[in-house]
Amino acid sequence: MAVAGEVSMHRKPELPSKVCHGCERGFVWRRKWARCWDEVRYCSERCRRDARCAWRAG
Repeated sequence: MAVAGEVSMHRKPELPSKVCHGCERGFVWRRKWARCWDEVRYCSERCRRDARCAWRAG
């Protein structure tokens, strides 16, 4: 049992985060983005696709 104020051993480390350009919500680093984190702008494929469709529609 964890005692109040004690840090859990299974806690995730502090990961970098960004704000999605499509939905304006925050999202955190994922392992699959390790090599291209600087280029990631959207939190999901759906946000990327919807933003692209909105841009094309005018």
